[in-house]
Amino acid sequence: MDTMDKFFDEADAFLSDNIKDGKVPYKAIKQEPAELNELVKMIGNVSLEDASSTEKKAFYINTYNILTINSIIENGIPSSPMDIKGFFDTIKHQVAGQQMTLDEVEKGTLFPEFGDARMHFALVCAALGCPQLQPEAYKPGKLDEQLNHATKETLNRDYFIRVENGKNTVKISELFKWYKDDFLKEADSVLAYINQFRDKKIPSNYTVEHYDYDWSLNDVEG
Repeated sequence: MDTMDKFFDEADAFLSDNIKDGKVPYKAIKQEPAELNELVKMIGNVSLEDASSTEKKAFYINTYNILTINSIIENGIPSSPMDIKGFFDTIKHQVAGQQMTLDEVEKGTLFPEFGDARMHFALVCAALGCPQLQPEAYKPGKLDEQLNHATKETLNRDYFIRVENGKNTVKISELFKWYKDDFLKEADSVLAYINQFRDKKIPSNYTVEHYDYDWSLNDVEG
């Protein structure tokens, strides 16, 4: 088994062992950090030289999620990632032999290289307002299917997409405001993008509003 396959398998085991209902047991992981430490080491040392495009995409998605968990623990498990100065844009992590911030993984690598808006529902920034973290690693052989699943699951959640039928209004995450251009590359409107993945479509005449993002930590105790 090569290093990349080993990484995907170990990431899968770590996430399936720990993630339940999208929540992360930070304190429990901190008490027994061996599995996470090994993953962080692999992320730092892996070579992407011979990796396929799909392998790189899956690698960076898992890398973002795992390094986010690790950084929360390394910074004392605060009540919000926003309590850590430079959490996304200053703190550097070793990624495939390079020093990168979380923003550099997401906005400097994944989106410029792959431009897939579904990744917004796979990347989890340690907050309750985020899409829920999946209890499995993203793997090259089923990445498309997994991204569809994460997107559909998120966009059908009443918490994430808040339809108010009596008011002909839908309240959506600020994520759609921050990354509007990514969604408009793939649909005529943000609502049209959302409806592609909804079981129950939102009428196109509904007023779209944004609710405040919940930056509280996605802890099992949160």
